[in-house]
Amino acid sequence: MPDRYIAFDVETPNAASDRMSAIGITVIEGGRILSEYATLVDPECRFDPFNIALTGITPEAVAGQPAFPALWEAIAPIMESGVLIAHNAPFDLSVLSKCLRSYGIAWKPEVRYACTCQMSRRLLPGLPNHRLDTLCDYLHIDLDHHHAGSDSHACGEILLHHLRSGADPAVFLRTYDLARGRTVKPARTR
Repeated sequence: MPDRYIAFDVETPNAASDRMSAIGITVIEGGRILSEYATLVDPECRFDPFNIALTGITPEAVAGQPAFPALWEAIAPIMESGVLIAHNAPFDLSVLSKCLRSYGIAWKPEVRYACTCQMSRRLLPGLPNHRLDTLCDYLHIDLDHHHAGSDSHACGEILLHHLRSGADPAVFLRTYDLARGRTVKPARTR
């Protein structure tokens, strides 16, 4: 059973969701938050008004911030140091996958991950929905929604809640194929 988890969240500049304008990373180890990191990212592409309104991130805000390749050099050691965790993980993983491919960065062919949204659907079935803000309200977690650092911290806190409640994270582990940009279907057993 893993003991180190990397909760992360990305914000995107437009509907293509193939670049990120911000990333937040929360490292969980030994049942506690060990460290946190958040930064804006220059996506080197256009911004949609919808995304600007949602995240508050503008082209001016990312001017002078690192583009993904420079940022990746700094965060890759963190990202590969544990099981990746995200809320609605297939979205965040798809953005990461597309960024890696777009910039021609070779990483791992596959990564292990778990989704706190899926975990919460199974472990907290009585809630009206399992959106990040709903779970944060229910669990009394502070949230500045659509700010990557706050969202990754909230995701980490949700994971810790489930772990402290006795959830077995191994049940929720999946594999994401970074080259194909999708979750690998588990092999069928007979």
